[in-house]
Amino acid sequence: MPQSAILNQPDVKKRHTDTVRAALNFITPQDTKPVFRSSALTGSTPEYLYEVEAHTVTIADMRDIAGDLSIEREGFELHDHETGVADLYDDDAVADRYIPEIEALLAERFNASRVVVFDVTRRSDDGNGALNRDGRRGPASQLHVDYTEKSGPQRVRDVLGEAEADRLAAVGARIVQVNVWRPIASPVERSPLALADAASVDERDLIATDQVFPDRIGEIYNIAHADRHRWYYAPHMTNKEVLLIKGWDSLDDGRARFTPHGAFQHPATPDDAPARESIEVRTLVVIE
Repeated sequence: MPQSAILNQPDVKKRHTDTVRAALNFITPQDTKPVFRSSALTGSTPEYLYEVEAHTVTIADMRDIAGDLSIEREGFELHDHETGVADLYDDDAVADRYIPEIEALLAERFNASRVVVFDVTRRSDDGNGALNRDGRRGPASQLHVDYTEKSGPQRVRDVLGEAEADRLAAVGARIVQVNVWRPIASPVERSPLALADAASVDERDLIATDQVFPDRIGEIYNIAHADRHRWYYAPHMTNKEVLLIKGWDSLDDGRARFTPHGAFQHPATPDDAPARESIEVRTLVVIE
């Protein structure tokens, strides 16, 4: 059954007009568990120890239904949200001002008791990648979900600690892993982000994959292709907008829990389009 079937509203999906046909990169299913060796481990580009296959799919303009999107149903939302930080490459400004902005945004959106930011990543498709404290990063063109049924709870323990994770479980708290994605330079013309409607993705499409770091082995989902998937993107996204993307939810009651996403090449991208630059903030939203 689709992961968010009980909250799905099929009529919402029909209210779009503009679409594009473009290739997305899916994993080729295999008999053994796939392995991804991170750039932090390789020291350069990541290594994918599995086969990838491109499928041309229809990707709809989410702006036509932005007011109806729900992170609880589709798994993502598009919001107008300006930042007071002029330079999102300034680590100190990000830590002192940008992170509190994101915490406030999510605390209000989810009526959360606490929002914990545990990772900030910049990306660029300029050929070199955007500078981060742990190295340079380009867009993730392999469709994926950042966390799995196994690694979501483990990330909670890693970030909050064993004792706090146990306390939250004991009181029945809900914890949601949410990524907040924003363009740094705008509008985005190259390598926009495609997102799957979680209601169109079955559990069998989510392929657990080991993600190997120098000090640990995590787990992500890669995505196997299926014709039933519904894909969306926000054309010409600016740095006054953010995407909220759900990576994992401790509640398993039929709502969206895992949202596949990845960068793609728009066929109408101008040859002189500037590089896509973006910043994503990974968070744990705690609702007691």
